[in-house]
Amino acid sequence: MTQKLLGNISKGFVFVLSAPAGTGKTTLVRMLAQEFPCIYESISSTTRPPRPGEVDGKDYYFLSKKEFEDKIRQGDFLEYAEVFGYYYGTSWAHVLEQQEMGKHVFLVIDTQGAMQLKKKNFSAVYIFLSPPSLEELRERLIKRKTENMKAIEKRLSWAKAEIEMMANYDYHIVNDNLNQTYIVLRSIVIAEEHRVQKKDQ
Repeated sequence: MTQKLLGNISKGFVFVLSAPAGTGKTTLVRMLAQEFPCIYESISSTTRPPRPGEVDGKDYYFLSKKEFEDKIRQGDFLEYAEVFGYYYGTSWAHVLEQQEMGKHVFLVIDTQGAMQLKKKNFSAVYIFLSPPSLEELRERLIKRKTENMKAIEKRLSWAKAEIEMMANYDYHIVNDNLNQTYIVLRSIVIAEEHRVQKKDQ
């Protein structure tokens, strides 16, 4: 049987992708999933209200604070964090189910969640995506038109703290050109599947 670029293994890997808001992480993962059917973007749960155009069960699972906290108590989350007053979390069962189907699961999560997984020695490939500069990030956030300037400044302050966590990741990519960044991310994923000394599954 001819070997494919991706999708040759029975149990998929987990890739953790962190980046400040507005850096393009979701766009890049969706580009990967469009090219490779074995790439799956994990859907997080959140207590944040939906933004215009967001769909429950596609972009996030939108939960009430009580529903989310019940799931915390039940141990349903692989990781969770509170960001800007809202909870975000990743379901254990959801990730494992996709891995068992041979999917490479991308967790698009912030540095808090990623560091929780690191502390648990959770087997994953950790990738950090950064903007070319904070000024460029400011422009991108303004163009999104989803938040006021006060919220944007808060995000930029948090972005500085996130960038300082970069050294804890396996890979770092600067997204100053989307197509070039995609080529780099794609190469990392392909290389990881073909690596001989694979991480414990």
